[in-house]
Amino acid sequence: MTVLRLILGDQLSHQIASLRDIHIDTDIVLMAEVGAEVTYVKHHKRKIAFLFAAMRHFADELRRAGTTVIYRHLDDPDNGGSLESEVKQAIAARQISKLVVTMPGEYRLMEIMKSWQSTLGIVVELREDDRFLCSLDKFATWADGRRQLRMDFFYRDMRRDYNILMDGSEPIGGKWNFDSDNRESPKAGMVIPPPLQFAPDDMTSDVLGLVAARCADHFGDLDDFGFAVTRQQALAVLDHFIDQRLPDFGRYQDAMLLDEPWLYHSHIGFYLNAGLLLPAEVIAAAETAYHSGRAPLNSVEGFIRQILGWREFVRGIYWLKMPGYADLNFFEAERDLPEFFWTGNTKMLCMAQAVDATRKYAYAHHIQRLMVLGNFALLAGVAPSQVNAWFLIVYADAYEWVELPNVSGMVLFADGGYLASKPYAAGGAYINRMSNYCRECHYKVSQKNGAAACPFNYLYWDFLIRNRPKLQDNARLGMMYRSLDRMDVEKIAAIRHDADQFLAALPEA
Repeated sequence: MTVLRLILGDQLSHQIASLRDIHIDTDIVLMAEVGAEVTYVKHHKRKIAFLFAAMRHFADELRRAGTTVIYRHLDDPDNGGSLESEVKQAIAARQISKLVVTMPGEYRLMEIMKSWQSTLGIVVELREDDRFLCSLDKFATWADGRRQLRMDFFYRDMRRDYNILMDGSEPIGGKWNFDSDNRESPKAGMVIPPPLQFAPDDMTSDVLGLVAARCADHFGDLDDFGFAVTRQQALAVLDHFIDQRLPDFGRYQDAMLLDEPWLYHSHIGFYLNAGLLLPAEVIAAAETAYHSGRAPLNSVEGFIRQILGWREFVRGIYWLKMPGYADLNFFEAERDLPEFFWTGNTKMLCMAQAVDATRKYAYAHHIQRLMVLGNFALLAGVAPSQVNAWFLIVYADAYEWVELPNVSGMVLFADGGYLASKPYAAGGAYINRMSNYCRECHYKVSQKNGAAACPFNYLYWDFLIRNRPKLQDNARLGMMYRSLDRMDVEKIAAIRHDADQFLAALPEA
């Protein structure tokens, strides 16, 4: 009996559920670079290159371990163009009795796979992806009966369940969250270690040539490609982060600096989400750094919270609330995504910097995504469907399960507060406090109104005015609405006028 085991591009782990009981003498692994998954949204060139190079290296590892692998290259003349067509070809060519696959990270693909048993005419075993630390059933049980879900409470339960940074039943340090220590502004003379990069080998170089030729009209650059494409390299990136960046990660995790896209962040989301690293081992490495005195508690707790808290939390919400979650639009936002999200051609320096990093590296750190790019889209009233499509296209660590709840729930508040307790809206003062962008910007963050004023200043108040019927009862916005009520008629009129003028002239902003 021959079992066909399909491995997707974000399942590059030897511990993946679909490989766990493999019989290497009889079973066959199928991996395929298919046009349908490259172009259903036109992914960033660097993301495609990263995944194809990592897939090819993973297939090579399997072969060297004695596994029979069918691997279809994108430019193979017999490439069927979709995962289903590749599975059909493999079944037709071999005596396949069963297909085993680990559930994908997208509802769209999950629905396709659910139909395979009837369309392919063989047994299809669809296994849960147990690389995650919270099963979907466990999350559904936790969420049951809660009108609103709050990551902080979920994170505490996960800390207890896995005994992470715990002193008996209490958190180490006496607090669950050390964010109050993690909001330092960037300092002059900060020494930022360069990211760990890897020169492309022949296999990766072939992929870069393929992507340059076949995806020339996709967003992004391929220059100076240096991503890890094997587990060994990904582990080296993790070690490099723990040693050189984690000690300062906490206090500067919200900071932004001109022409410094990487800062003290880990840059391992690419590898976690593709399977080259596993969340449990990443958390263990950070916790060990704390206990051995190599990193302070605020840094370690803040980093672990991103993985054990947010990452697991948003995945749970995605599978709990799809497919309807994708269509939520609490503010009824309908504006088209401005062209400068693609070109970076804007006089708003913070936006230009974030788009430039995105184009070059398929990366921007979480504050650039949330409080610059996302904040602008929220304040300007850009349609959630367009913002979600953009985030999914441009980032190498973006898969719908992680992107959609973060964007629709946290960035845009499109779910009306199911995920977040308030919109993450802010004026120019926040960006000025957490970056050195404003001192070089065309606009003046100190000015609140007029053509020279920072657009975030009046767009913030216009957002609160425009959406008052939906937000005025939010307890966390009460102080801001009381401030708004103290403004005179002329001030309100100036805010509305400046916002209308700016939004009407977005191509020139």
